[in-house]
Amino acid sequence: MTTVTITEAPLSIEDLLAVVDGAEVRLSDGVRARIAAGRAVVDQALAGGAAVYGLTTQVGHGKDTRLSDEEIAGEQRFLVLSHAGGTGPPLPAATVRAALAVRLNGIARGGSGAAPAVADILSAMLNSGVHPVVPRTGSVGAGDLGQMAFLAQVAIGQGLAGYAGEVLPGGEALRRAGIAPLALGGKDGLALISANGISVGHAALVAARAGRAAQAADVAAALSMEATRSNASVLHPAVGQAKPIPGQIAAADHVRELLAGSPLLDPGAARSVQDPLSFRVVPQVHGALREFVTAARSAVTAELNAAADNPLVSPPDQALISNGNFHPMVLAISFDALRVALAHAGQLSERRMAHLWDATFQRLAGGPPPGPLYGLALRYPAAALYTELKQLAAPASLDVPPQDLGIEDHGTGAPLSVSKADAALDLLEDLLACELLLASDLLGLAPDRPALGSGTAAARRVVEHAIATADPRPDAVHRALREAFPR
Repeated sequence: MTTVTITEAPLSIEDLLAVVDGAEVRLSDGVRARIAAGRAVVDQALAGGAAVYGLTTQVGHGKDTRLSDEEIAGEQRFLVLSHAGGTGPPLPAATVRAALAVRLNGIARGGSGAAPAVADILSAMLNSGVHPVVPRTGSVGAGDLGQMAFLAQVAIGQGLAGYAGEVLPGGEALRRAGIAPLALGGKDGLALISANGISVGHAALVAARAGRAAQAADVAAALSMEATRSNASVLHPAVGQAKPIPGQIAAADHVRELLAGSPLLDPGAARSVQDPLSFRVVPQVHGALREFVTAARSAVTAELNAAADNPLVSPPDQALISNGNFHPMVLAISFDALRVALAHAGQLSERRMAHLWDATFQRLAGGPPPGPLYGLALRYPAAALYTELKQLAAPASLDVPPQDLGIEDHGTGAPLSVSKADAALDLLEDLLACELLLASDLLGLAPDRPALGSGTAAARRVVEHAIATADPRPDAVHRALREAFPR
């Protein structure tokens, strides 16, 4: 089994995804020492009796209400039990595992003040496959408190969890996994819930998926270029050198690689000196998508490795500091921007399909086709998909109303921004599958089987396999192609 060791160095998105996929997670000795140092500051604050948010005071609008010694003992458990709130179906296990790993890595930064036992039980839950049941909706992006409380409840033996294919009471899931429930001490409950594990974990999954979608968009565009005998001059390296945006250069390089060996790259092969913009600006638009995937990944990496707790424990200062690091503003805006880039890539795909449609009917002028044309049947559904994709591009980070008697009067909308990006990727991938089928339709109507580039030929084989093996209905063929998406 693969093992991911959390150290004092930043955790990569790839390592996080490995944990999501089932890798065992461990903590280095240096991380354990860092967690212990943060906890010592909390213990010192408790002994000193100072007013510390969420430790010796209530939270939210009760921030200035001091707790008695007796109340301090039960406050952490109360926070976990009282904050759990959410609606909708349960989140997928992958998102829950990502959230557990994000919170574990956040505690490993040393700013939470949680006891080492908190990190240990999160590790044990991940390694044993104890996955809390967490509702899909419950956070406005100012700390995923409500949803994170469902994770914390299972850690203390409450709530519900999936284990070995069953949904069980949290305590029973822990018992079957051989894990003792966590006994909460000072700040442990707040450290477990006052974090953006859901938003950041889901964002890591979506950012990785968006990178794959950018590759798939290039494949669809390249096959459409083959089908319409487009002008490949737009891919010339000199174009990228003249405007050195890394994403644009990468997109052009990828499409050119897909076309390697194609007659399109031969001098004079193009049917026109200049194509419609939906073909001509593929490097620029797909390059922009890559740029915003990079921005999203950067935001995820920063949040993943941040000490985003409130109050923040600072061992060098021997202090607990009230702050707003729980606000993932850059992440929320990055995923708002990513959805705009996804919509533009989808718009180009839909516009290319209009040209494929026209060319298909020109070839059908001599009579009916020899067989079904699956892409042609999906042209109008593709237009509907793009309409929906465009709607998802509206920002999510500006719409959170004030909460908690006006004290919590701003939210980032991060979880909604990320989940909308996930939905946008569904739509974009649907659009690209329609384009691949329509481009394959047009290629199939050529008098002779056209010679294709190495990458585009491989993509067409994937399309043909989906057609040959699926139920002969357009929706079934489309679904089969989605499952074997060429990248």
